[in-house]
Amino acid sequence: MDLYLPIANLSVNALVIIGLGGVVGLLSGMFGVGGGFLTTPLLIFYGIPPTVAAASAASQVTGASVSGVVTHMERGTVDFRMGGVLIAGGVVGAGIGVLLFRLLQSLGQIDTVIALLYVLMLGGIGSLMAKESIQALIALKTGKRIQARKRRHHPLVAALPMRWRFYRSGLYISPLAPLLLGVATGILTMLLGVGGGFILVPAMLYLLGMTTQSVVGTSLFQILFVTMATTMMHAMTTKAVDLVLALLLLIGSVTGAQVGTRISMTLRPEYLRMLLAAIVLLVAARMALGLGWRPDEIYTIEVR
Repeated sequence: MDLYLPIANLSVNALVIIGLGGVVGLLSGMFGVGGGFLTTPLLIFYGIPPTVAAASAASQVTGASVSGVVTHMERGTVDFRMGGVLIAGGVVGAGIGVLLFRLLQSLGQIDTVIALLYVLMLGGIGSLMAKESIQALIALKTGKRIQARKRRHHPLVAALPMRWRFYRSGLYISPLAPLLLGVATGILTMLLGVGGGFILVPAMLYLLGMTTQSVVGTSLFQILFVTMATTMMHAMTTKAVDLVLALLLLIGSVTGAQVGTRISMTLRPEYLRMLLAAIVLLVAARMALGLGWRPDEIYTIEVR
């Protein structure tokens, strides 16, 4: 069943795209991650132009985040004050990302930069996850307990001026820290089409020192609005958002997430983290191979 993607300017098998969305949704349900950091690489592997893949993945993340945000709001695990600061930083970061995106487009380097950022980002995150997973598995086999990390914000965060109280997160820190974190996430969302949760959640835990109960809900709250703003900016400036592609991905991801959630209930968390680390490292290796592998057609023609 072939469908024509008007923005990507090519025909694709709709079932394959839905399947890719299903794989991402499956991983999202199994591992508790947004999955957006895998959507763009998988689309690029299939042949979707990196610019269209990144812009469309951001719109798919927006739709996939709605149900999660509503659930966490009902549970009272969203810190709206912290989320508001993160969103403000994210919108500013998305604006900066637009300028970088257009600059790299004009230089003809946007595809290479997207691939390179993914290799560095996924390689680094996958390596850290693998290290933690191996330590957890060793502790599981030997019966030793891993010492829990004390919840405390980073010394650099503690040194920033103008402190606010974030009651839901149990923090008394400067709003500049989450603002800058939001800016960095917004830039990544604009350039790579990711929700940023896989970077935002660890940063909120280990840099800001937020409580575990409020991290996921607040992260999803920020991701929802920042990806929404990013999608609008892409639509108005880069014009790279393919709604047909995003809709197909969303159909697959919603279904896959339900299946992934059930699978996650049958496996130990240590094995799940190790499996996710292996998947992330494999995708990073494939992206790195694509950067150095000579394509069948060296030149391409773009009609404007």
